[in-house]
Amino acid sequence: MLRILGFLLSFVIGSSVIALPAAAGVADLSNADAVSGLKQALTDGSAAAVKMLGQDNGYFGNAKVKIPLPPNLQKIESGLRVMGMKKQADELVLSMNRAAEAAAPEAKQLLVDAVKKMSVQDAKAILTGGDTAATDYFRRTTQEQLTQRFLPIVKKSTDRVGLAQQYNSFAGQGASLGLVKKDDATIETYVTRKALDGLYLMIAEQEKAFRQNPVGATSDIVKKVFGALR
Repeated sequence: MLRILGFLLSFVIGSSVIALPAAAGVADLSNADAVSGLKQALTDGSAAAVKMLGQDNGYFGNAKVKIPLPPNLQKIESGLRVMGMKKQADELVLSMNRAAEAAAPEAKQLLVDAVKKMSVQDAKAILTGGDTAATDYFRRTTQEQLTQRFLPIVKKSTDRVGLAQQYNSFAGQGASLGLVKKDDATIETYVTRKALDGLYLMIAEQEKAFRQNPVGATSDIVKKVFGALR
């Protein structure tokens, strides 16, 4: 995702581009080029994460992001299975993950828009920040809107499962008494939260990997930046 991060960290400082003696052509790069290259890398990387999660088994088949039963149901999961509700429990887990997979494509445009709106200051903070600085930026600028986009899609899918409706009734009462966290008060809010956590996790993994070991450029502007570093 962040094809340019590992190298840009060494020369995007302050308000000007500082050339490295061993990198021929770096002095010809402008801040505009550097920021443009970063934005392209972020766009490509976030799109890859969305594509990965938005396909069949994108969540369900990935142990890192697979959404389990809500904590309150996990506590009684063995009891559900003893009571002959194993099928319903399995059906709920599958429907939650399928709901997340159906909602994931909604993230693509909002992530792209977040990149477009990125200021030079934002870009510099990402370039000089920690391993998940870009992911933190995405979470800060897209989480609220993505929650609104994901919720109706998730609800439409989980409403078809009887156990989900039973959970909502039980958890709703628990939430009113302060016994259940607000984020877990309904299946749809729980799944939406977990789906977004999974999305940002996959973006963060790509960000860390590319910071440590940048790979091939995917656009002319990124090629221009790396060409100048050779």
